[in-house]
Amino acid sequence: MDGQVKVAVIYYSATGITYQMAQAACEGAGDAGAEVRLRKVRELAPEEAVRSNSGWHAHHLETQDVPEAQLDDLSWADVVIFGSPTRYGMVAAQLKQFIDTSGPLWAQGALADKVYTGFCSTATAHGGQEATLLSLYTTFYHWGGIVVTPGYTDPSQFVSGNPYGASHTSNNGEVAPDHVALAATALTAKRAVQIATRLKQGTVG
Repeated sequence: MDGQVKVAVIYYSATGITYQMAQAACEGAGDAGAEVRLRKVRELAPEEAVRSNSGWHAHHLETQDVPEAQLDDLSWADVVIFGSPTRYGMVAAQLKQFIDTSGPLWAQGALADKVYTGFCSTATAHGGQEATLLSLYTTFYHWGGIVVTPGYTDPSQFVSGNPYGASHTSNNGEVAPDHVALAATALTAKRAVQIATRLKQGTVG
């Protein structure tokens, strides 16, 4: 496992909140020396539903050039960072659908021993942020992955307040991620890259 750490940031975002956090994750991973792929998952909602919401439609057009996630991105990566808005304390159906296609890779053991982490956003305070991350991490346990979180490894985490991963409250999409949320997302990505680098170098343990 020599060479540069490879990171796939795979996300779903309707109106752009989680997308902004995904960009921060890419920047954090890149600053830590990784090669990074940014990938969105396929939209499942019908086109008329997307068009009926101006913010949703605008973001769809804004990110139409972002490549859609493929299983190859999971195979390629040493680190996989998933981002999603919260849906009843779980990830969005669009991200879950992509995860559900990973069965063939899981059966081959191709998803084991990689580093995984995540970030999320909610419309309201206490809207299921921790539950969403913990439910997402259950998938990683099934894969045999190595879950890395930001914990309280940096003083900024006592401000952002979520040791499980980066999160943000958007007030129903009206409040963009602030510097605290974006810094927490970057820290989450950096931590994942740092641990993956140590694994490659055989210095963990």
